[in-house]
Amino acid sequence: MGVVSRSVGNAFRNKVRSGAVIVILAVAIGLALAMLVANQAVASKVDSLKASIGNNLTINPAGARGGFGGGTPLTTAQLTKAAAVPHVAAAQGLLAVRLATNNGTTTGSSGSSNDSGRAGRFGTAGTTSLQSAVAPGVLGARNNSAGASGGTAATPSFSLPIQATGITGSLTASGTAFNITSGSGFSDFAGTSTQALVGSTLATKNGLKVGSTFTVQDRTMKVTGIFDAGTAFDNNAIYLPLAATQTLTDQAGQLSSISVVVDSIDNVSTTQTALTDALGSSTVDVTAGSTNLQSAVTSLGSVQNISLIAFIASLVTAGLIVLLIMIMVVRERRREIGVLKAIGAGNRTIGLQFVIEALVLVALGTVVGSIVAAFSSNPIVSALVASNTTSNAAGRPRQGAANAVGGFGGGGFGGRGVFSGANQLIGTISTSVGWQTLVIGAVGILAIAAIGALVPALLTAKVRPIEVLRGE
Repeated sequence: MGVVSRSVGNAFRNKVRSGAVIVILAVAIGLALAMLVANQAVASKVDSLKASIGNNLTINPAGARGGFGGGTPLTTAQLTKAAAVPHVAAAQGLLAVRLATNNGTTTGSSGSSNDSGRAGRFGTAGTTSLQSAVAPGVLGARNNSAGASGGTAATPSFSLPIQATGITGSLTASGTAFNITSGSGFSDFAGTSTQALVGSTLATKNGLKVGSTFTVQDRTMKVTGIFDAGTAFDNNAIYLPLAATQTLTDQAGQLSSISVVVDSIDNVSTTQTALTDALGSSTVDVTAGSTNLQSAVTSLGSVQNISLIAFIASLVTAGLIVLLIMIMVVRERRREIGVLKAIGAGNRTIGLQFVIEALVLVALGTVVGSIVAAFSSNPIVSALVASNTTSNAAGRPRQGAANAVGGFGGGGFGGRGVFSGANQLIGTISTSVGWQTLVIGAVGILAIAAIGALVPALLTAKVRPIEVLRGE
């Protein structure tokens, strides 16, 4: 206990110098902790991106995307072939169609009548008694216009079509589970099924609830569940069993797309190639769940490497600071060391004294450094991500307008896209200085500090007392 108390007292023998050392150590330790926090936050973001969209592939007819372009409809035979490709964990066929609101007066489950107008120029495949919950607005009117010169011709009133998607299971086209807020999923997937899932905004607009009915073509459908897809547009839709959708729209055996889930993010690239080879490059286009995922992961990988290198460099800097300070302290106390050796103190006792003294300074520096890291980690990780994402984007060739779909995509606006690619995908990365981070950082810092303090102490302690005292 005498060694500990003496070491703590010696740490503050020169208060000005000790204060300066604590501040310098706090800066180095704070930077080290901030970089460690940044590394962990970015690693968590990478895992999140890979888990959410990294292992999804979408198969579309060659030349078609989102209702635009040409191509030949996919088939259930191609779905079977895709499911048999190695590393495909699941494959689901989808048939997306647009349903026009019935002309004239129709009556829904709520008993209300509505004048639906016409469906517009949206390539509808059938009709429904439902009325769209999304107003056409300026863009809808523009898409529905007949191209009258001067824009003076009045556009007849119309409602947007209802998006209907036929599915074979509990997954949507993005590979995520339905968020059914009331009711339940399908239990009947036959071609004669009358079950339907309705988006929340569409259900509200038409007064629907679980058990309500509406019509698709001449078939009365029953609402088995109401889902929330997160946006007003996606909630203005219905899901039907695939076989029923094919029957109602006279598209037996046809699919508009196939959603594929790969067993691992590491196998996405090879599986994408295998699917293209199996189905034919002239027949299908196989695209990753996000065209910007690889760019985002590459950018975040660079941030991880930079933060790890900076963490190690900061630890080494803190150790060098401790080493230099303790060399100076040990040289100042050569006489004290000689006296301790003369009265029987061993090398271990002398070394332990200086190590504890250094650890006291480092511990205080760690406390202050933790506060520094708590305030600086978010700005640091944001700056690192922004700079690396920007530099990676600048190093890639600009995408052409052919990659844009409906104005959204890689080349819609000068090749940068509306959502700035990987930046939009990465979003915001939040950091937090948790106790695990503090423990990992503190252990590394204290270990280097102990080495930095022990080396000069032992070198001096090995000198014989008479030589130390003679040199004073």
